[in-house]
Amino acid sequence: MTTTNEIADKIAADNSLTKVQAKGIVEAVFQAIANAASTNAETSIPGFGKFKVKASPEREGRNPSTGATVKIAASKKLTFAPAKALKDALNK
Repeated sequence: MTTTNEIADKIAADNSLTKVQAKGIVEAVFQAIANAASTNAETSIPGFGKFKVKASPEREGRNPSTGATVKIAASKKLTFAPAKALKDALNK
């Protein structure tokens, strides 16, 4: 697993930045994606992929313990679709 600190360390080493500066950059990128998602905007990072908000409608589900039918409220979720370049890199 890679953490934000590990990403920041790599960016700092590759770009002659301090770890604090690099961590600020990483956190700013994640915050920009979150801010765009909160307004239902899509974030596209060429060569990496797209982050989109997907709406899930209200639906019926079952309680596995009792078998009773329950309503599951409508919700939104953030999805990621990898770019072709990333998919190709994963499947070498």
